[in-house]
Amino acid sequence: MLQLTLSTDPQWLDLSHGVQICVAPMTTALMMAARKEAQGQIDLPEKEFSDGADPETILDTDGIALAMAKAIARIAIKDWSGIGDERGNPVPVSPEGIDALLDIWPLFEAFQTKYVNSGFLLDAEKNVSPPLPTGSSAGAAPIAKPARKAARTARKS
Repeated sequence: MLQLTLSTDPQWLDLSHGVQICVAPMTTALMMAARKEAQGQIDLPEKEFSDGADPETILDTDGIALAMAKAIARIAIKDWSGIGDERGNPVPVSPEGIDALLDIWPLFEAFQTKYVNSGFLLDAEKNVSPPLPTGSSAGAAPIAKPARKAARTARKS
């Protein structure tokens, strides 16, 4: 069953290392705005894919993922705590600060896991049909005809 959360209140997430972020709920509007922002930052090649080239080798997928994550974060993060400058003074939330935060690998991974992936959990739920008790093919009707007789044993060389 799909569980709708109708709250539009931001929530606090603990990313680790004493860093907490306050994020807006993951919504379709947020994802669409982030996609539009990320498209403006990614240099897509002029090359056409019709010449048999693999798009994965032409596009830097890691770069696209990073640009998308940073775009989502710049829109979603409303406040934070546990982030300071070189002297330990608290730093206000800014696009440059968010980008610097996500350049730290463990914090990037935590953001991806705790916030971005939560938006993709619905894809994993698919529809409301439960899996069959003994596997996905348990309810399927057989379509092959049974063998007429047993197969012969292979010869030994």
